[in-house]
Amino acid sequence: MSGRGPARRGVLTAAAGLAAVAATAPGARAAGPSGRGAGPSRWTTSWATAQTAPTDADTVASAGLTDGLCTSNVRLSAGGAVRLRYGHAFGTVPVLVGPVTAGGLPVTFGGRRQAWIAAGASLTSDPVAGLRTAERARLTVETRLPGPTGPLSFHRNTHASHSVDGERTTSVFLLTGVEVTGAHGPAVAVLGDSIAEGVGTPDDADLRWPDQLAGRLPGSAVANLGISGNRLLLDDARFGPGGQARFDRDVLSLPGLRTVLVHLGVNDLHQPPSQTDPALVLAGYRQLVLRARGSGLRAVGATIAPFGGWTRWTPALEAVRRRINAAVRTGRVFDAVVDFDTALRDPAHPSRMLPAYDSGDGLHPNPSGHAALAAAVDRRHLL
Repeated sequence: MSGRGPARRGVLTAAAGLAAVAATAPGARAAGPSGRGAGPSRWTTSWATAQTAPTDADTVASAGLTDGLCTSNVRLSAGGAVRLRYGHAFGTVPVLVGPVTAGGLPVTFGGRRQAWIAAGASLTSDPVAGLRTAERARLTVETRLPGPTGPLSFHRNTHASHSVDGERTTSVFLLTGVEVTGAHGPAVAVLGDSIAEGVGTPDDADLRWPDQLAGRLPGSAVANLGISGNRLLLDDARFGPGGQARFDRDVLSLPGLRTVLVHLGVNDLHQPPSQTDPALVLAGYRQLVLRARGSGLRAVGATIAPFGGWTRWTPALEAVRRRINAAVRTGRVFDAVVDFDTALRDPAHPSRMLPAYDSGDGLHPNPSGHAALAAAVDRRHLL
């Protein structure tokens, strides 16, 4: 959860970008809002990831691709008919996407094998003809990017194996969601940090707590929007816009969503500049709740888990954490509360995780700890 770097943005001429859009406008198809105001969507997000901008250290994403092939292997939650969603939240020029396959079958956009995604926009495919997936299935998506793309919006580390031009990576480029029609249980988005992202669990094991939650709730659709290092209040060049800034794009744009579960705050406490005023964190939570309710969503909040033993933990930060958690537990901030603090803490040393749950750094739980977090979520709070 440490490490910084200035955001790197490629600069291509505006004339070239405008020409690309003008030449291909009939093929472009940007996704709009989920349509909750116009009635329920038959589509629900079964897998998702949240994007950040590349830094100089992210060599593939910052340089972009020319005739690149991105292969993404994703673990779905709910099943059914499938369509894909791409995003280029931090792009500066349009990018041509396609041809694309999902589960080996061709993907189209408005009936075409290729489509342009505008800078800062999203792109939704047609339903993939002939493809229906089971719950908890693994789906392989292959995306050709003719390029040159310029810098690519991406998710740095999904804790799963993918590839770019045959070389292994844990990053996913442009692909932001797989939407399905078969969800019949809770539909929840997890707005989180590295704990939701899966730090502390092995790659390709699907033992992140949102994965384990989906496994406990048949028919559920769980969208994991965790970003390592992410804060509630502040933005960061490497760790992306904070929860306040990315809420509309990452959460409110998802179709079929019923609930958002917020687990952010620990990075606000320990990452420089440290936030030591509990009132500011609680005010940030309340703003997310208001925005969720305004879009017809239920807002569930998680207490901040113990992080004693982490390199930047101090008794003063522990006092702030406890004050925030005490306010959250009153039930006057969120619509419901998930007590991750109680689920993980060592009763003999409440500022620390139980040793059986600790991945070894004092902050990130191991797979058993992730199982404890998933078990702490009450299905009734997600409906």
